[in-house]
Amino acid sequence: MRRIPALVAALAIALLSVPTTTAAAAADGPTVKVSKPQAGTGGSLVVTGTGWQPKTLLMMLICGRSAPGRGVIGGTNSCANADGRAVTTDANGGFSKSLPVVEPPVPCPCVVHVVTVTGSSPAAGDAAFQVAGHPVEPLPAQVGTGRLSVLTDPRLDGSSGLLTWFGAPPSRTLAVTVGNLGTGAVKNPVFRIGTSHGVFAPQWDEQQWRGTIPPGGKARVELPVTLASGAHGDYTVSLKYGGKVLAEQPWGVGRPWGVTLFWVLAGVVVPAALFRVGMAVVDRVRPRGPGGAGGAGARASARRGRALRRPEPTLRMPRLGARKAHGQPEPAPASSTLPWFTPEADPGAGTDAGIGAGIDTGAGTATTNTTKTKGNT
Repeated sequence: MRRIPALVAALAIALLSVPTTTAAAAADGPTVKVSKPQAGTGGSLVVTGTGWQPKTLLMMLICGRSAPGRGVIGGTNSCANADGRAVTTDANGGFSKSLPVVEPPVPCPCVVHVVTVTGSSPAAGDAAFQVAGHPVEPLPAQVGTGRLSVLTDPRLDGSSGLLTWFGAPPSRTLAVTVGNLGTGAVKNPVFRIGTSHGVFAPQWDEQQWRGTIPPGGKARVELPVTLASGAHGDYTVSLKYGGKVLAEQPWGVGRPWGVTLFWVLAGVVVPAALFRVGMAVVDRVRPRGPGGAGGAGARASARRGRALRRPEPTLRMPRLGARKAHGQPEPAPASSTLPWFTPEADPGAGTDAGIGAGIDTGAGTATTNTTKTKGNT
């Protein structure tokens, strides 16, 4: 009785391990399967796949001179491009699509070649297939070398941050899609990235891309590009492989205005700070006190200031009765000469004279004023 629970536990573990193994196999990469290994021209077969990117557009082709381990030798020139079919993967990365059987332009061995058309990362898969009645020739020996070529225009991805505005090294990512037009696979290719400024020669830097590009395959290559600190102006980024320049991309780098602003502020603040420090030192070092040179100089400066000071005008109001108190005679009243009278015919003059004639002068003699009238004696 004790063996039965142990047997049940073993079966449960075995059943649980089956989906895990299948998921692990799907996680290794995209797979392609065909419903039958051989079919004649005019027929059709069902192509299924798993492990692809979800919601991705794929292209299915029948290609000759190919093998699942070596890829499509000669690229798409070895495939029946006019009779290909497109399919979109589902949410789980799987698909199933019928494909007509046609003869490829080159002899077999043949494969059903599936490659991504859209998606963040390119991928491809092959499944062996034989076209009935189509000639078969052995594959050439794998002695050729890979030959990479640029399939799309290069692009510099990324942007400058705040630190770059203050002189940090500008950096970008050079992204380009390359294809292998040779007869051999290219494994972990080493590219050379060159940056040139103006008429100067480019400075090259070697960078290795991790991956394998089979014959006729393509891949998206992304390589970092970094300039020196404070670099600005018009630059050109070049991509070279195998002694041949594959692509060139211009790069306009803005001036780090934060560095200029820093030096302007430093040129204003530092001299002002030194001037204040110097004045503080001079004020602390010079002698002080009444007997010292400093005291004498201060007194001389004060005297010169008083000597050069202009007198301020003072407005004084006369006080009533001040002149009578000191016994000074009052000034004679001004003449009331009017514009239409002459000085001799001033009416006020006669009246004043008459009034003053009867006043005793103090000499004991009275003065009599005689007024002459015209026509009287």
